[in-house]
Amino acid sequence: MLSKASAVVPRSSASQTFLYEPKWDGFRCVVFRDGDDVQLGSRNDKVLTPYFPELVEPLRSALPRRCVVDGELVIATDLGLDFDALGRRIHPARSRIDRLSVETPAAFVAFDMIASGDRSLVDEPFAERRRLLVEALADAAPPVHVTPITADASLAEQWFERFEGAGFDGVMAKPSDGRYESGKRALLKVKHQRTADMVVAGHRFHKDGHGVGSLLLGLFDDRGDLQHVGVASSFTAVRRRELLDELAPYTAEAIETHPWAEWMQATAHEDGRMPGAPNRWNAGKDHRWVPLRIALVAEVGYQGLTAGRLRHPARFLRWRPDKEPTECRYDQLDQPVPAELAEVFGLAENPYGSAS
Repeated sequence: MLSKASAVVPRSSASQTFLYEPKWDGFRCVVFRDGDDVQLGSRNDKVLTPYFPELVEPLRSALPRRCVVDGELVIATDLGLDFDALGRRIHPARSRIDRLSVETPAAFVAFDMIASGDRSLVDEPFAERRRLLVEALADAAPPVHVTPITADASLAEQWFERFEGAGFDGVMAKPSDGRYESGKRALLKVKHQRTADMVVAGHRFHKDGHGVGSLLLGLFDDRGDLQHVGVASSFTAVRRRELLDELAPYTAEAIETHPWAEWMQATAHEDGRMPGAPNRWNAGKDHRWVPLRIALVAEVGYQGLTAGRLRHPARFLRWRPDKEPTECRYDQLDQPVPAELAEVFGLAENPYGSAS
C-alpha cells in the first residue's frame, strides 16, 4: 500500500475521517509468519530476513502463529533513527551482519495487519485492522512495537514539528474506512520541504546515455572539507541535455584539484558516502561520475537530512551565480534538535489502542 504527497496535514470532515501516524524513517517491511517460519520482505520483494537475524525470534514470540503484518524496520540510537545504519546491513558478508545485529540492533514497528489466521483483512476498514493489530500485539515487547496513532489533527501537526529531530520523515494520514489496496496510493504523507544552497561538484549521465541524470551535491563542514551529501535528480529529457551543455565548461582539468579526486578510482567504500560507492540494493547500477570544478552553486529543495546526508534526492530549483561555493555550509540548514525517542515510543493513550 502506497502514499501520495500532501502539503498539509488533512483534516477530517463529515464524509472522511483520518487517523494519523508518525512516518518512520526506515525500511518498509511486510512480515509473514506461518508457524515457526518468519520471513521479512521489502516493498520491492527483496527478502530481508538474512540481514536482520536478531528480529526473527522476537517477531516469532510477538506475532500470532499465522499472520501478515505491515510495518517498518528502524534502528534507534541516542540521537534518533539511523537510516544509514540500516543500509549497512545490506551486505553479503554474514560475519558483518552478525556483528552489526549486536552493535546496532534493529526494531520492527507494526502499523497494519493484512491477514490473521486464514482470514484476509484487506477488505476490512483501517480502523478495524488497527484494532486487530493492537489486540494481536498486546503482549509485544521491544524490539517489536506498535506505531503511535491519533485521530487528532492538531496533535498530528505537533508530531510533524516535534519528532523530526528524532529522524521521523513526517506524518501519515490514513482514511479510517480505507481498505488495504496494494500498489495504490490511497494514503497521504506530509513531509518536510526546505531549500538550501549547495555545491554542484559533479554529475552522472542519465541511464539512457543522453544528458545529465543527476547532480552530485556537497556542503562544507566545520573543518572546511567538502562533504558529499547526496544528489539532485528527476530532470526532464530536455533539461538533461541543457544541463550537459551548461556543465561542459566546468569539466576541463576538474579532477586535478578536486577534493573527491581519489574517489574516481574507488570501487567499494565501507560507509557508502562516496559518489562512486556501489548501490547495495542494485549492484549493477552504474555509479561512475564526472567531476566538476568547484565553482557552481545551486539552490535545491530537500526534505531532510540523516547523519549529514540528504534522506531523499533533492530537487534542482535554480543556479546561484551570486553565491560562492565556500558559502555552502552545513550551518545554513535547519537541523532540529533531536527529540527523545522515549517520547515517540510512549505517547499518550488514544481510543485506537496502546501506543507502546
